[in-house]
Amino acid sequence: MIAAIYGKQYQPAFSDSLRFFFDELKNMDCQIHLHHDFYELIKRNENFDPQPDKIFKTHEDISSDTDIFFSIGGDGTFLESVSYVRDSKIPMVGINSGRMGFLANISKDDLPTAMKNIFKKNYTIEHRTLLKLQCRSQVFREWKYALNEITVQKRDSGSMIVIHLYADNELLNSYWSDGLIISTPTGSTAYSLSVGGPIVTPGSSNFIITPIAPHTLTVRPLVVPDSVRLRIQIEARHDNYLASLDYHSEILDTSVELFIKKANFKINMLKFENTSYFETLRTKLMWGLDKRN
Repeated sequence: MIAAIYGKQYQPAFSDSLRFFFDELKNMDCQIHLHHDFYELIKRNENFDPQPDKIFKTHEDISSDTDIFFSIGGDGTFLESVSYVRDSKIPMVGINSGRMGFLANISKDDLPTAMKNIFKKNYTIEHRTLLKLQCRSQVFREWKYALNEITVQKRDSGSMIVIHLYADNELLNSYWSDGLIISTPTGSTAYSLSVGGPIVTPGSSNFIITPIAPHTLTVRPLVVPDSVRLRIQIEARHDNYLASLDYHSEILDTSVELFIKKANFKINMLKFENTSYFETLRTKLMWGLDKRN
């Protein structure tokens, strides 16, 4: 088995689990392909050399015969990992070395069991939809896709911006607000949730449109089919705005229109037996743990 591994931070509390992880890969005769920066971070902080079989720096260095891609960190690290996997169909799994994670959902306590299930192939594959951004400006050249959300926002703390949103060339609404989030079901538990958006189960074939601090209280989040094509036009006092695709952002001129649609490929994520999305929600959001209940 060939295992590619990406990480970007070192967590001292995860040290023992990290060593266990690499020991397990070695014990199962896995080929270890390790991201260059993460490799240097491990050696510098752990005084430990996992002795990878290959070092990679970009998505072009990922072997086409890679069996699994491990993301070690949090959800942000997982989102960056997606830009390495891209449309290769390599199954992904996230190991959580920090706090709560919906994408990086294997805790250090669950790691031994998860590794056994991976080696025994006791898992299924979930297919997660991505958003694709298109525009006539040369922005986001390296990676124009988002697993969680595409967001447009005002750049300062002053006046709101006006966001004209079209669905299949029909005006849906002109949002007078601080911004607007276009989210996938995967991203419904991320930024969209924090501003009052609904939780949507993966695989439900929807986009979630969630305004950020809208001026009109009757403007609410909206769920639409992911077959719709969206177009965004911006009016702003300062003639520019901030556009974000998951973890990276760029400042755009208000003359730049954004076109958003479903990507023509999906990300494959491991789903272990005896786990469910609803269980993840109960655990991560601590539903039912209120002592008053």
